[in-house]
Amino acid sequence: MPNFSGKWTLTEQAQGAAAGTWTGIPQYELYTWGAGSVGRLGHNDVISRSSPTQVGELATWSQVSSGFAQTSAIKTDGTLWTWGYNNVGQLGQNTTANISSPTQVGALTTWSGVSNTRYHGAAIKTDGTLWTWGLGSSGQLGQNSTTATSSPVQVGALTVWAKASAGGFHTAAIKTDGTLWTWGSGGSGRLGQNNTTSFSSPVQVGALTTWAQVSAAGTHTAAIKTDGTLWTWGLGNGGRLGHNDVIMRSSPTQVGALTNWVQVSAGDDTTAAVKTDGTLWTWGDNGNGRLGINADQATDFSSPVQVGALTNWSQVSTRLDFAGAVKTDGTLWMWGSNSDGTLGLNEPALNARSSPVQVGSLTTWSQVSIGRDHSAAINQTTT
Repeated sequence: MPNFSGKWTLTEQAQGAAAGTWTGIPQYELYTWGAGSVGRLGHNDVISRSSPTQVGELATWSQVSSGFAQTSAIKTDGTLWTWGYNNVGQLGQNTTANISSPTQVGALTTWSGVSNTRYHGAAIKTDGTLWTWGLGSSGQLGQNSTTATSSPVQVGALTVWAKASAGGFHTAAIKTDGTLWTWGSGGSGRLGQNNTTSFSSPVQVGALTTWAQVSAAGTHTAAIKTDGTLWTWGLGNGGRLGHNDVIMRSSPTQVGALTNWVQVSAGDDTTAAVKTDGTLWTWGDNGNGRLGINADQATDFSSPVQVGALTNWSQVSTRLDFAGAVKTDGTLWMWGSNSDGTLGLNEPALNARSSPVQVGSLTTWSQVSIGRDHSAAINQTTT
């Protein structure tokens, strides 16, 4: 029986309505801030904004993914929308023109999850099919070719895909049976296939059926198993793999021996993760204070370091120069580089922060997603 309090999931809301205990109408507002070039903020212009600004007036956004210079989002009605940089068709709009306002991808209402990066995107439908679009030069679209496509194309014919994450030039996905699959550029061992070979079709990583979450970055990948263990592989520069060294690894390697990891986000040269006890941990390159640990910015950290001492973190997102996280109380916090107002603090762009700083005073944030020079977040309220 769900706990009918706080921020409800869509499932809990439906259960609450059936039980007669749901008294509010959910509102899911989408906010963006940071660099506005190429229309990545979705405000029908190319203006940068240093504070979270609502995208349109609709309150029906359920999930958002910030890419290098573009954004993708899914609404509660299952429609998929994209906007921003589009030089190789990474918006899936059957064009290569930039778009500065949310534009629907096709007419379907069956999208359940989306992930986008610099040059390509991946999304899963409610029927378990997996779709990709954008640049295919390294086989990252999984289409058994290196051809680019500006519209979503199904990856194979399977209907068992559960989660997908688009990396710089590779993609990783988990099936409903708990198996992990990767494809695209194999450079630096980022595919976890015990080699540096590129693959243009999904290839299973090992034989395990216990993968629960995966996050693909530019040159490395991180994943969590159902037993709460954390695993990373790929380029090790700056200590981004968390193995107390800078060694490249081409197969999944466990980070420490703990079994209490619950969410991970792989950035371009950093990694951040949340434990079941609500603590937040980061590691890798600390330039511009991007690790949020208030340490020497010239010092990299090759093992997980706790961000403060709080135990109420629920979700984290990192990319290159900055990061953001949401607490269980619904507050939003940012740290790292503030170029183009990427931290959303309504202050000069030169003010980098090496420790988490709260964005505004709202206590209704449910998700944040970090792009290269912009951010996006969903504010969940009720009326």
